[in-house]
Amino acid sequence: MTSALFQDFNERSREVSKYFMFLKSLEQGTTKLTMEGKGGIPKTKEIDSELIKTLKASGFLLLYNLVEATMRNAIEAIFDELKSQGVSYDQIRPELKKIVLKNLKKRDPDKIFLSITAISIDIIIAGFDKEDLFSGNLDGRKIRTTATEYGFSHLTDYAKTGDGIDLLIIKSNRNDLAHGFKSFAEVGRDKTADELLEIKNKTVRYLRQILQNIEQYLSNKDYLDSSTLGTP
Repeated sequence: MTSALFQDFNERSREVSKYFMFLKSLEQGTTKLTMEGKGGIPKTKEIDSELIKTLKASGFLLLYNLVEATMRNAIEAIFDELKSQGVSYDQIRPELKKIVLKNLKKRDPDKIFLSITAISIDIIIAGFDKEDLFSGNLDGRKIRTTATEYGFSHLTDYAKTGDGIDLLIIKSNRNDLAHGFKSFAEVGRDKTADELLEIKNKTVRYLRQILQNIEQYLSNKDYLDSSTLGTP
């Protein structure tokens, strides 16, 4: 049975894949623009090269959206697991304890007070807000840092994933577009559709392996402090 985490990831990945296959067909000329001409007769028109550049640049926005949504959902799944298992603050590994305290520091004490009944358990979820997790800063390095902070593995098959090296160019291009530092035509002119498709494939494989690492982390209960296991 596919987990909810992978269901969402697979659905988003399919959406992105369809877009990049469409881009490739546009660049190769196998997909053309058809419009109604005089007398209702269909008229076929070549796709403007500048429009193709814009569509290529938009691909980086789709890819970054996939990366950030995937990692946000993954971290949320960790907190959902802690909540569903009734794990207390004293039981979690030291790295997670620091994250919980950092989360609490960002919150309004009055709101935290209202959400806490059993403090040792509720404190973990009380300060968590998935909207605070990432904000345009997500690349391979950030994912490795996050993995270290939470205690799950960031190791992947380099030959298939490049260990997320392509996430840097995805993030950089996304931010250049989002902040207006570069035009869509500028960002889209440097990559062929085949190159973009390869970036997409490696990114999807990388994210899938990271999710597998997180599911293993949850299955093995690696979020627990090993020094307290077996302690009454």
